Amino acid sequence: MTTTSADPSATAAASGDLRIWVNGTLYDDPSAATIGAADHGLVVGDGVFETLKVLPAGPFTVGRHLDRLTRSARLLGLPDPDHDQAREAIDAVLADRAYELGKIRITYTGGRGPLGSQAPFGPPTLVVAADSIEPLEPTTAIVTAPWTRNERGALAGVKSISYAENVRALAYAAERGGTEAILINNAGHVCEGTGSNIFFVFGDDLVTPTLEAGPLAGITRALVIEWCGVREADLTEVEARAADEVFITSSLRDVQGVHRWDDKEYPTTRSAELAKIFAERSAADLEP
Repeated sequence: MTTTSADPSATAAASGDLRIWVNGTLYDDPSAATIGAADHGLVVGDGVFETLKVLPAGPFTVGRHLDRLTRSARLLGLPDPDHDQAREAIDAVLADRAYELGKIRITYTGGRGPLGSQAPFGPPTLVVAADSIEPLEPTTAIVTAPWTRNERGALAGVKSISYAENVRALAYAAERGGTEAILINNAGHVCEGTGSNIFFVFGDDLVTPTLEAGPLAGITRALVIEWCGVREADLTEVEARAADEVFITSSLRDVQGVHRWDDKEYPTTRSAELAKIFAERSAADLEP
């Protein structure tokens, strides 16, 4: 593996903690990390990605994330990513770094390709980046997006780097005081957030949309189902809004209570209890 150091004369850097590995080369200077202009991920968004949390003890659920990266790659017709290489890259970007809380972004594309939608030539491109992050607030506000999620589309269930739809929806939510946009699918059922799964509390029952409704099979979603006992069901927006509580999950949010959904306020007592359970169990085992 090649390592490049930061240029001491450089005047701008995204973050003092940001470190990037690209196809075997580690860059301490993020501005020096590049991919080819003809990379199919850049040209047409032909690629997949994963984001995972870094705790003081190390990265969380690496195995589950790499397995999902492979599933997404196969659905796009990309070669299976090399898990050993990805783990080596993760070790490289974390070496000599002590994160109180951090994140890793793994990006895997088709590599060099035509300036169009035809299949890439390859070989694939693998990028792994690590950075520190600040803890999120325990509760948040969410906003219903005016656009639907196509639960029968080619990218349903794929963690694709073609993220413009989510960027637009998240901007819509931010303009209205939310940190997440909730998407309803074409069948009229609540699907997911732009980067999160959604759960509902009805008395003692926990409910989350089925995967057939089109959400991404979230890693945190799966753990909450395993650890907390959750029923999967498709709910209309009206049915979902009648919940006693609402919370969202993701690899960086963990379990985050929702205190407001559009113009409706919610308590977050049960969400806080579940967040505590999740934090304790994830700290005790990095590969559950």
